[in-house]
Amino acid sequence: MTALDPTAPGPATSGANTPSPAVPEARELAERLRTALQHLLPGLRGTRGEHGDLTPSRQAALGALDTHGPMRISALATRLGIALPTTSRMVDLLDASGWIERTPDPEDRRASLIALTDPGRQLLHTVRHEAAARLAARIETLSPEERRALYAALPALESLGDSTNPSTSQATNPSTSS
Repeated sequence: MTALDPTAPGPATSGANTPSPAVPEARELAERLRTALQHLLPGLRGTRGEHGDLTPSRQAALGALDTHGPMRISALATRLGIALPTTSRMVDLLDASGWIERTPDPEDRRASLIALTDPGRQLLHTVRHEAAARLAARIETLSPEERRALYAALPALESLGDSTNPSTSQATNPSTSS
């Protein structure tokens, strides 16, 4: 794979004979972004066992509950993109740890809603704060130009996250799912 040079002239020009940067192919961007994330994400997770049994998928479940509020297990499974039986087992573990609680669904007493507890919310806040601190330490090693480029890329990355994340692209009323 060749390195992208964002200042390399492309076939088009803009203004008075000023070459515009080449527009990289989506596939090359996708591969480079995937590789970068693959190297970056493990460093954000901390050490295994640092917070009990909080795996990345369990943290994602707590995050979805924090963002979207109480929901049924089926809605959580949809938001996380994982199978219902897997989600049910995960919810059992989160409940046993005291990080979530189950309450009857006021719309259907046969169903229950799951929600973060105060200890679950505090744990999630702590884990997020620690991850942000680890990432900030890595960002501090970048040059000013690299920091500016990273900052300029944030809107595009946020847009990609919004369009590919089931937890942000699903309906906002998850309690209507069974």
